[in-house]
Amino acid sequence: MSQTASVWLVVALAFLAANLPFLSNRLLAVYPLAKPKMLAVRVAELVFWYFVVGAIALFLEQRVGQIAPQGWEFYAITATMFITFAFPGFVYRYLFKHR
Repeated sequence: MSQTASVWLVVALAFLAANLPFLSNRLLAVYPLAKPKMLAVRVAELVFWYFVVGAIALFLEQRVGQIAPQGWEFYAITATMFITFAFPGFVYRYLFKHR
């Protein structure tokens, strides 16, 4: 897989994973819950998916070559980008009126 394809794969996975907690009422999109998920559970899932996508990105970066050193700035920007990606799912879940 080329470097460009890896980058686009990570971006697509991040967008999908960021919206998954808001689009699914199941825990981690697998386990059904007795009650609807609260916002705190959705945020915890969002953090979980952030680390999963980060691990996949690290794996893909290692396959392409040497892993670049990352400081706190890298994690602050990627977390902010992940939260921004989650905005459509948040709007769908909490701001649209469902019948």
